[in-house]
Amino acid sequence: MKNILELTETSFEPEVLQASGPVLVDFYAPWCGPCKMLAPLLDELAAEFAGRIKFAKLNVDEALDLASRYGITGVPTLMIFRDGQVRDTVVGLASPRSLKQRLEKVASSAPVPA
Repeated sequence: MKNILELTETSFEPEVLQASGPVLVDFYAPWCGPCKMLAPLLDELAAEFAGRIKFAKLNVDEALDLASRYGITGVPTLMIFRDGQVRDTVVGLASPRSLKQRLEKVASSAPVPA
């Protein structure tokens, strides 16, 4: 889990909306079974995409305003942000292959840091 940043209502804007590159945010709840099933895959992908995509998670039970603002009606919901905007959304358990393909697309369009 060390490759995944735990967000709060306060840290969301600087860590996600003001980030210089793409950020995948896992909107989750601790009681959610599918969220727990998804966690190991996200850990693996966070390590694989380290330096290209930032991975973060947000507990929707502790961030009701943000969950409402982004229309989270089910968990897990994964949103990929770039330049402060939602670029892609996955609701529910995505297949590992499908999720990796989406991340490759985002990572390949990311500007190379100077």
